[in-house]
Amino acid sequence: MSNSALPVHIGIIMDGNGRWAKQRNLPRTSGHKEGLNVAKNIVREAAKLGVKYVTLYTFSTENWKRAQEEVGFLMNLIRSHLRAEFEFYKENGIRIQHIGDIEGLPLDVQQEIRKAIADTAHFTGLTVVLAINYGGRNEICRAVNKLIENKSDEISEETIAKAMDIPELPDVDLLIRTGGELRLSNFLLWHAAYAELVFTDTLWPDYNINEFKEHIELFQKRTRRFGAVLSE
Repeated sequence: MSNSALPVHIGIIMDGNGRWAKQRNLPRTSGHKEGLNVAKNIVREAAKLGVKYVTLYTFSTENWKRAQEEVGFLMNLIRSHLRAEFEFYKENGIRIQHIGDIEGLPLDVQQEIRKAIADTAHFTGLTVVLAINYGGRNEICRAVNKLIENKSDEISEETIAKAMDIPELPDVDLLIRTGGELRLSNFLLWHAAYAELVFTDTLWPDYNINEFKEHIELFQKRTRRFGAVLSE
């Protein structure tokens, strides 16, 4: 793996927590707990390698359809994790940002997200973007509505990009999905237009640093044309 050709922005769809727990006759919540530990390991490694941005698909706009007990557990996991992990962020120089419709979250979760963003704003290492209450279509719609509300003179790719949740967020270079499904599930639709896609059957709680590095190596072996024809 070449450190000189690292993806700047890696998006990860962390799929398979529930199936991992079911295989072990455990409640789905156990899969989410284990998945959180894996997320920390991957984030730590990304920071060590020098990756600039990692976006984690934490809770989608569609996840509200799940059982109330599971949704409540996930909200509490997000809330308690953000509160308890400051030393982890500090040790690894991690800056936290959020992407998604924050106003649609419980007030206490909103407060914890905003506090984590403020407390880590001065860190200069890896930026971890938490996609919570996030949907790609929803983000694009909210961006266009911002332009309408601000009476923008033009609707263009440039103006829409500037109205997104994190205008400075670079496009996704590498998008990884665990769990064996072969779809984007409404994740970073705008930002992933030219992302290199990697799918693995590994369930998220079984995902590890070695496989993460293998996926970065796969990215480095691909030729990115961005619609152009490379000269021979």
